[in-house]
Amino acid sequence: MRRLLLCALGAVLVTGSVSLTTLTATGTAPARAAESAESYTWRNVEIAGGGFVPGIVFNQTEPNLIYARTDIGGAYRWNQSAGRWTPLLDWVGWDRWGWTGVVSLATDPVDTDRVYAAAGTYTNDWDPNNGAILRSTDRGNTWQTATLPFKLGGNMPGRGMGERLAVDPNRNSVVYLGAPEGNGLWRSTDYGASWSKVQSFPNPGDYAEDPGDASGYLSHRPGVVWVTFDERAGSAGNATQTIYVGVADLQNTVYRTTDGGASWERVAGQPTGFLAHKGVLDPTNGFLYIATSDNGGPYGGSAGDVWKYNTANGNWTRISPMPSDDSNGDNYFGYSGLTIDRQNPETIMVTGYSSWWPDTLIWRSTDGGGTWNPIWEWTNYPDRDLRYTMDVSSVPWLTFGTNPQPPEVTPKLGWMTESLEIDPHNSNRMMYGTGATIYGSTNLTTWDSGGTVAIRPMVAGLEETAALDLISPPSGAPLISGLGDVGGFRHTNLDDVPPTMFTQPIFTSTTSLDYAENNPNIVARAGNFTDSDRPGDSHVAFSTDGGANWFQGTEPGGIDEGGTVAAAADGSRFVWAPQGQPVHYSVGFGNSWTQSQGIPAGAIVESDRADPNKFYGFSGGRFYVSTDGGASFGTTAATGLPAAGDVPRQCRAAKGTSGWPAAPRTARTACGTRPTPARASPGPRAWKKPTTSASARPRPEGATRRCTPAPRSTAFAGSTVPTTPGLRGCGSMTTSTSGGGPVRQSPAILGSTAASTSPPMAAASSTAIQPDRGERL
Repeated sequence: MRRLLLCALGAVLVTGSVSLTTLTATGTAPARAAESAESYTWRNVEIAGGGFVPGIVFNQTEPNLIYARTDIGGAYRWNQSAGRWTPLLDWVGWDRWGWTGVVSLATDPVDTDRVYAAAGTYTNDWDPNNGAILRSTDRGNTWQTATLPFKLGGNMPGRGMGERLAVDPNRNSVVYLGAPEGNGLWRSTDYGASWSKVQSFPNPGDYAEDPGDASGYLSHRPGVVWVTFDERAGSAGNATQTIYVGVADLQNTVYRTTDGGASWERVAGQPTGFLAHKGVLDPTNGFLYIATSDNGGPYGGSAGDVWKYNTANGNWTRISPMPSDDSNGDNYFGYSGLTIDRQNPETIMVTGYSSWWPDTLIWRSTDGGGTWNPIWEWTNYPDRDLRYTMDVSSVPWLTFGTNPQPPEVTPKLGWMTESLEIDPHNSNRMMYGTGATIYGSTNLTTWDSGGTVAIRPMVAGLEETAALDLISPPSGAPLISGLGDVGGFRHTNLDDVPPTMFTQPIFTSTTSLDYAENNPNIVARAGNFTDSDRPGDSHVAFSTDGGANWFQGTEPGGIDEGGTVAAAADGSRFVWAPQGQPVHYSVGFGNSWTQSQGIPAGAIVESDRADPNKFYGFSGGRFYVSTDGGASFGTTAATGLPAAGDVPRQCRAAKGTSGWPAAPRTARTACGTRPTPARASPGPRAWKKPTTSASARPRPEGATRRCTPAPRSTAFAGSTVPTTPGLRGCGSMTTSTSGGGPVRQSPAILGSTAASTSPPMAAASSTAIQPDRGERL
């Protein structure tokens, strides 16, 4: 997923051995007797992908054991018989939400039940927690966790490099981790239970895309980015002696040890001016291949090369399909996605991961890089010869609702193609990750005889959308979603992948949705797009048929982000609070807008669910109410609301009762939670955070976390989300059924259902609050 740029935090530098906290987690919550009356079965709303898949890892010794990692949406294991991915990190709770970002993954080639994940989303202050190494002895069904003394960046620049985690194929108790932000190379000798820094490793990596970026995002240093063992330099039970390591350093990008990590040296003769995104060893013929770029990716990269290193004589040979110094200017991208056919190691493939136009580039060589065949090439511009077919009928929205002109096509092969892997047990199968999905083929070798490679999505079960807002109107489609990066969908059947995302207008990210409670065919949405691409478009849109079709409104000047939008209960008017801009109201469908009075710019707005003239607002710890259709707002006497932080993105008004959000002074209430039944009033007078006792309410089995917006740009695969008509919420989407009966609303859950040892992963401060039927969250 794309990142947002916010505050900065200096990197944490760690030296020497450390004692690590160990936690135990399981993917299913322990049963509670109190839950028997309210049992839930959870399953995902089907979208199929929706975010960046930077890593796909095949086990080298067991067929069909495949894992995938995502930048914000957890890790997954392939189920061969079902043809679907199984989520492995849905147990991660709100208290450690950053662990849903996976910067690396390793599967053990000796004991194939073992798998490791390096978890952590941001290395700046966006993520309050340090990273962790998650280890499993049952293929990810349950996990034990070692918390690291530094952060990891599953959604930071350079996340497509790798893999940083690697298991020694000769002595599998030894596991290495390449760390970011100056933390160097780390090693475990006890199957990942404890870790220490490799003090002899000389270079932690100094590259940053923009060292001066005050947010701490583009100034991120990816550090040590991949570890590759030469299995020939060892024997079963004895640690491998020769190991190659990739470092994000433009002048010194490959290092090697020949004594099991006791000492390290820069590999002589290596190319300079580029970063090695991948390092793959062919032990049969003794070659190390590297794919390089002038940028850490996964977005940027304007030049790169592919190199072949002869481990026997130390010679480097450039084998780029298009060299970085090509005089025709054909090289305008960096290389990544490097893979070897383990059945035929002279066959290698590589991607031009940062070739965005007209499409990504993929090459294949059957002679060790001597010659290359591209998956497409130019004929007479704008015509291209495509050596593949693409079938996206299983995920039809991958066309992105576009009708491009040649040379572009829809769907594209992809972008951000940092991970491409040939199945080590089946030369005909390959998979590769993009910024939106996983594609693959099962007839790959037809490429070599001039045939056409059939490509299709291989992403079922992998859900990685950033759900910024959700609504479930009382009639029509059961769910309408507002998503980051892929806009959002009208979900007419929660078990089917929707046919297309919102179009006309297309928002890159939908930031807010609302419907008219008493006329639910009227829906409004607000969102973001690149203004320079569409200078005449508006950041707000409307529908009169329940979200099936949309039309634009106008907008006041100076708006470049969607913010929040609220629809009157009868659909007669709208209040819009664009991000950072004054609040406005419109009578009708945005033909004109008038600035609201008495409410700060950029406030969060929400409509009353019964009174069409009443709207609410929240900003800076103050609660506001309008009784004249949004023309003016007054400050209420409400107290106890936080001024900043730990505040849901939207307050939610209860269906059918004018005056809520409102409550007697003694009621425990909060934005987004269910209050004690209240008398109508201008607004809540006293607010208190809900009781944080785990026993406050029985927790439905399988629920994972509270349905609140993802912090900044992060989303949560497996979040509980209400889908019964009349309910609103946010987070990645999961439906629930109760006792095999009708779909009912999910509770708001704060925390995780993971079983844990001390300190608990599912904190005792978890809160469960059960809404009634027909309420909104």
